[in-house]
Amino acid sequence: MMLAQELPRLLNGTPGTPLTLGQHEATFATTVKVASLLDELEASGLTGRGGAAFPTARKARLLRDQRGHNKVVVVNAMEGEPVSYKDSTLLSTNPHLVLDGAAILASIIGAKDVIVCVSRDNPTAVGNVQRALDERARVGARGPQFKLETAPWRYVAGEESALVHWLNDNESLPQYRPQRPSILKIRHHAVLLDNVETCAHVALIGRFGAAWFRTLGTTISPGSTLVTVTGAVERPKVLEVVAGMTLRTVLNFADADADPQALLLGGYGGSWLDAAHLDTPYDNESLAQWGATVGAGIIVALGREGCGVMETQRVVKWMANESARQCGPCAFGLPALSDDLAEVVAGKRNSSQALQRLEHRCGVIDGRGACRHPDGVVRLVRSALRVFAGDFQGHARGAPCNASRSGKFFVAVPRLEKESELIWE
Repeated sequence: MMLAQELPRLLNGTPGTPLTLGQHEATFATTVKVASLLDELEASGLTGRGGAAFPTARKARLLRDQRGHNKVVVVNAMEGEPVSYKDSTLLSTNPHLVLDGAAILASIIGAKDVIVCVSRDNPTAVGNVQRALDERARVGARGPQFKLETAPWRYVAGEESALVHWLNDNESLPQYRPQRPSILKIRHHAVLLDNVETCAHVALIGRFGAAWFRTLGTTISPGSTLVTVTGAVERPKVLEVVAGMTLRTVLNFADADADPQALLLGGYGGSWLDAAHLDTPYDNESLAQWGATVGAGIIVALGREGCGVMETQRVVKWMANESARQCGPCAFGLPALSDDLAEVVAGKRNSSQALQRLEHRCGVIDGRGACRHPDGVVRLVRSALRVFAGDFQGHARGAPCNASRSGKFFVAVPRLEKESELIWE
């Protein structure tokens, strides 16, 4: 049985060997009786682990108070970030923990149905979820009706409104939502959507209580969190760490380069952070002072022999290709950013003008998209301009940094050989 203050919490098992339902019940046996699951969830301070860090209880309360037709809980296991493996790792370790959390959320808001959405391009995760659902069906588990849906993988497909759009119309396109939070709907049914890690935390809070959850982490960012560490590491790793642990400690646990040039935090739509700030706690309130967030729980370590300008250009080029092309900022703004970055990297005659255009375009694009996809790209570019300012100036003058000649890349970026085929560099 799991002890109250130990790690791992979420990854209490062997990744790659999912706990059976019986093993799951034996591992997480203790249950704390609470007067109200919603109040307990609110007292825990849990925020969403999908990237937005929205208070989970606030979202649940908003859905609970909706009147009308049946409500639906959607579990987002799409994992659209190419450098993230934490959702897949969790589903390969404790899939029943995720399903328990989804069932608790369904009971809070009064939903009869839970839809678990997994990318069809991740057959291992699909199989892990299906086996877990079959186990629960065989024992006649009480609770909501579960259904597995397998949507096609692409970056924007994991955005919550795009995922709900796909469930409605088989189109992975983000929906325009001028006000946040807003209620998404499948047909006429209000939707509560959370990612797999958030659901797993809900399950633990339902079993052990808010006070137990808060024995780890900080006052503002309680609990543990999953993080994928890639880049200048011996091999990519998914870790469960205490919120508020320093970045340097996280890198140490991941056997990463102890002296990186910079870190990319939050994934492709995240921010670069100068290595001078490695002693910053890994939580949103601490990272905010450097314009960064935990985001989707990703840390990419950039080695000293890497070029931050070239890495940024590669990511932005791919992100421009992944846009939904529903609005000007995506259809025209992101390709323009990519072209400007390519010109700066090449150090052509007009590179200084391209550098000036980059800064101007970021201001034009930011906040004007139908979804947050272009905002994430702008965030990445602005952080790169700040962290790698000297390198950008050197490239623009036709004197690129020494690292750009190494040809070594640390950020894994899929490239499109054909429109329907992804090949990893």
